[in-house]
Amino acid sequence: MTLNLSIVLLCLLLVAPGLSLAAEKSVYGLNEYVRLFNLDLKLAAKLDTGAKTASLSARDIQRFKRGDETWVRFYLAIDEAHKNAIERPLARISKIKRRAGDYDPDEEKTYTARPVIEMDVCMGNVLRTIEVNLTDRSAFQYPLLIGSEALKRFSALVDPSLKYAAGKPACAPDTNLGE
Repeated sequence: MTLNLSIVLLCLLLVAPGLSLAAEKSVYGLNEYVRLFNLDLKLAAKLDTGAKTASLSARDIQRFKRGDETWVRFYLAIDEAHKNAIERPLARISKIKRRAGDYDPDEEKTYTARPVIEMDVCMGNVLRTIEVNLTDRSAFQYPLLIGSEALKRFSALVDPSLKYAAGKPACAPDTNLGE
């Protein structure tokens, strides 16, 4: 009996740190509603732990200089309602691996370079600044894909059996962006 109790206590000591870590995480579904604070836009997003970066559907993407900074001008490729150009500072250029079917041997590049901007995103009642690369996702069901780097910022656990677990975005404009 004492041996069994010792084994149970040992198991609890080994599992307890993981339980407290999980308690600090928020559970999200495969799809969630988000609000892009910078654009005052609400839309559905796909959460993808297999993707590293977040991607927003954009078209007519152009880089330009504003003073000493590089900026990006683009249009949302979501629906016909988004006819106004959006301008944001360029955070960096992301190199996205091409799939085998996307590889062009004449170009000799195994990646696609995409501009990255920072966006304030609300999911549930959590507001975070995340990096988002710009690409035309109009062929996909969800105009925003949230990858693993952004999911870390949300302290997210993704349960693919759930959809819209966080409900409608409910961040107040003065919400702390957190870490």
